[in-house]
Amino acid sequence: MPTPHNEAKKGDFAKTVLMPGDPLRAKYIADHFLENVKQVNGVRNMLAFTGTYKGKPVSVMGGGMGMPSIGIYSHELYTKYDVEQIIRIGSAGAYAPECELFDIVIAQGACTNSNWAHQYDLPGTWSAIGDYGLLRKAVEACEEKKYRFHVGNILSSDTFYEPTNDGWKKWAKMGCLAVEMESYALYANAAYLGKKALCILTVSDSFITHQETTAEERQNSFTKMMEVALSLI
Repeated sequence: MPTPHNEAKKGDFAKTVLMPGDPLRAKYIADHFLENVKQVNGVRNMLAFTGTYKGKPVSVMGGGMGMPSIGIYSHELYTKYDVEQIIRIGSAGAYAPECELFDIVIAQGACTNSNWAHQYDLPGTWSAIGDYGLLRKAVEACEEKKYRFHVGNILSSDTFYEPTNDGWKKWAKMGCLAVEMESYALYANAAYLGKKALCILTVSDSFITHQETTAEERQNSFTKMMEVALSLI
């Protein structure tokens, strides 16, 4: 059944959805990795495609920027389209010196400065974690392919532009490897709805070295995390 944000019909999505933030990255994956591809959504240009990868059905859809955006799309995929697992593939800024440009970061957990979990009326602070089965397979895929990767905690931030320049150091001191803007909400939706989720990131810039990738590289060149994500279907 279509939603205000998704024109796909029931059955148009596979049980596994890869979700980059950028809809053009979703198109890149569909064009370069999938066979028998069909576009199933174009509302608001948030492109979604379904096809097969090595004979297995899989979908890929943009999730947008920030927790409200991925929160809407992931909730609808889980509840309206019977999706069982969403694998976020995105970019992240490195907080840890060992995380170099183009390294993969697998988010075992996500901290946040967001009030996202307030909606659940919990008597405390909820810790967002990825699905262990997916995480284990992702680690095995990285090891098999000999990709540089790191597993640990990240920060899902509500803000991209900070009023101060050193607030990130407090998160880094607590062990956060990198920062992005979506995973906490995705993990929360999955937990609340009894579904699975994992976040696989590519380091696009570093808060330590101040190196950064280009927009074109972020759209077209983060293929290693795409291959790892596709190995999980």
